Amino acid sequence: MDFFGPASAALLLLFIFSDQALLISGLGAVGVNYGLNGDNLPVPSEVVELYGRCGIDILRVYEPNHSVLDALKGRRNLVVWLGTRNEDIKGFAADQLAANSWVNANVVPYYKSVNIAYITVGNEVVPDDAAAPFVANAIKNIMQALVIAGVKSDIKVSTVVPMSALAVSHPPSAGAFSTTAIGPLKDITLVLGTSGAPLLLNAYTYFAYASNPQQISLDYALFTSTAPVVVDGNLQYFNLFDAMVDSFYSALEKIGAEGVRIDISETGWPSKGNDPFTSVDNAATYNKKFVEHVRSGAGTPKRPNVKYDGVLFEMFNENLKTAGVEQNFGMFYPNMHPVYPLWNC
Repeated sequence: MDFFGPASAALLLLFIFSDQALLISGLGAVGVNYGLNGDNLPVPSEVVELYGRCGIDILRVYEPNHSVLDALKGRRNLVVWLGTRNEDIKGFAADQLAANSWVNANVVPYYKSVNIAYITVGNEVVPDDAAAPFVANAIKNIMQALVIAGVKSDIKVSTVVPMSALAVSHPPSAGAFSTTAIGPLKDITLVLGTSGAPLLLNAYTYFAYASNPQQISLDYALFTSTAPVVVDGNLQYFNLFDAMVDSFYSALEKIGAEGVRIDISETGWPSKGNDPFTSVDNAATYNKKFVEHVRSGAGTPKRPNVKYDGVLFEMFNENLKTAGVEQNFGMFYPNMHPVYPLWNC
């Protein structure tokens, strides 16, 4: 599906050659999720400085923490994906005034000085959360709230979905959504298809590998295989990540949403907490290879050369999360020393 006419194409080129280029999604930008589930984390101003020093393109925050947004003011070279709380979705869907209020409180005071590219309406609500049927209308009402508030039209509104929305994921061409996911995702992708926003996907090869190491090789999960591991028709898969994304594309095709593009909102590998599957070496390898993969612009076998943006999980080890792997996805310790070398900072 082609969303760009001649006038839009000219505008796209204008943005690409300006300092606002990263507002156009799908340019192979790489980011890191900024979670706040720790009682020993650096203050937001220090964190934002760290993003800048490391040359990280995107900062994703799960809800509108104003201390974080205040620290981002003036940092126009850092793209922000701004989340809403899951518990607010039903209110947004039912009441335009609730959506207006959220935009007026969390976007209007910031959008001129903070480079907000996406508003993510909920995180992993589809398929199983009770709010799943309300996501599409919540997206529409947040979009309308941006219009009512006079906010620039290049902020895209979407939602974040997990791989568990699939009932079938192997081989990639057989990808299909679960019965509980189909209805909400049909509604959501209809909205996204008209706005041009991508669907945002959380995709972790780590969890697939750790749950089935007898059938999934470490090389396939870590982007280090030198030979195709899965052959699906005329497509060859050297890494599990591409297979996961393409299985989601296949599922989208089956619900008539082949024109909706995917960006990656979470992926990563924990450095400890589940030996022998977790290690500093495995985490460093996966994240380094993922950054290279995204920035190469190679796309996936099903969508070759279709660039996408990808956001790694996550910036810090957070001590208030569940003990084990959940506390060890961070690339930095709370003292801002790296868990392993990844960024040039």
